Amino acid sequence: MTRTLLLIRHGQIRANKTGRWHGATDSPLTGRGRRQAGRLADHLGRRYKAQGSLDAVYSSPLSRCHDTALQLAQPFGQDVRVDDDLREYGIGQLENLPVARLHDEHDFFRRIFSDADYAPVGGDSINAVAARIVPALRRIHEHEGSGLVAVVSHGAALAIALATLLDENPMAWRDYHVDNCSITELRLAPHAELGEFNQTSHL
Repeated sequence: MTRTLLLIRHGQIRANKTGRWHGATDSPLTGRGRRQAGRLADHLGRRYKAQGSLDAVYSSPLSRCHDTALQLAQPFGQDVRVDDDLREYGIGQLENLPVARLHDEHDFFRRIFSDADYAPVGGDSINAVAARIVPALRRIHEHEGSGLVAVVSHGAALAIALATLLDENPMAWRDYHVDNCSITELRLAPHAELGEFNQTSHL
């Protein structure tokens, strides 16, 4: 079987509802987020056990990912392996601001979409996120051999990884929006290619 990474965005957090940017901010799942993770776990248990189970489950260290990963790992008897390089695109001193304020007061979106090296004070740049998450995905892919591996990470980080791998351009990340507890199938050998993208029918 060709190695397939199941890229999964964490369940809903309050900032997703209120339109705030939580990158490095550690936020718990909402009740809806926990239900999404449960539905995801049920779906994975039904669908992928028939394909040889999951060989491993990896997660960002942030609790919204780790708690999502714990639920989906349980049906397969897997432990969750934490990888710090799967963490979200953090924006330093601009963390937790409403998206509207980032746009209107800080010119944030124009700056990040025109300069991949721009980073707010204490935060990441798009290039910095790509430089850690893409090698992390390749490392996970190469280490685990063949089969299925779940990787639970974040919306912006996963989008940047997909844009870098598929388009060789992290700035194309706007084309790869993924929803909470969605599944995206990614294969990296012999070259990067998508299977299902942003699959949410289980929700």
